[in-house]
Amino acid sequence: MNNNFKISDLPENERPRERLLKYGADKLSNSELLAIILRSGTMKENVLAISSRLLNVNGGLNGLLNSSADELIKIKGIGMAKAVEILALGELSKRFRAYKSGDNYKISSPKDASKLVMEELRAFDKEHLYVIMLNTKNVVIKISDVSVGSLNSSIVHPREVYTEPIVKHAASIIVCHNHPSGDPEPSGEDINITRRLKECGKIIGIELLDHIIIGDGIYISFKEKGII
Repeated sequence: MNNNFKISDLPENERPRERLLKYGADKLSNSELLAIILRSGTMKENVLAISSRLLNVNGGLNGLLNSSADELIKIKGIGMAKAVEILALGELSKRFRAYKSGDNYKISSPKDASKLVMEELRAFDKEHLYVIMLNTKNVVIKISDVSVGSLNSSIVHPREVYTEPIVKHAASIIVCHNHPSGDPEPSGEDINITRRLKECGKIIGIELLDHIIIGDGIYISFKEKGII
């Protein structure tokens, strides 16, 4: 006797694939879209139920798509194959949101820079320092995550910030970091580090254009605030 729970056991009007084709992808819930990606369930649980549980366990889509392989395979019903599918989905999502698809992305304002990293940085529960490297036309060359943890002068050293921009022959950089609290107001340490990086950039010949702090859907630009 086959006790495997299948999506095909559901009424046709409740199946995610059929609902997508009939109503459009934007009408489906996160769990329905995830079920389409994962395709199959287990002997005890259909894929729609697994998808809902995955989202609940991880606190939503952002938590799920930022999970590691080790974290995913510890969840009941998730083997290596499903973990790999979720990891691939998460990376595609990050690349799309951060405009890392290979297309040129020119930064003309602090808003442009904030859009580039907003969704990725706001999802972290620890502080991350990103360095956006630009060429002479302000087109993004690369984005690097150079530091994890609370920002202070003992952790964020200019050599960590400028090493890769030197190798990539960047003309300028923008540093960005997140405040997990959701409040982007800069601390005294944030300001001190920024001024130190600005001075080092003058010596090296790679200008620090801005420091952007990401909060929960909002940002503060040191350039706009007149701090640098």
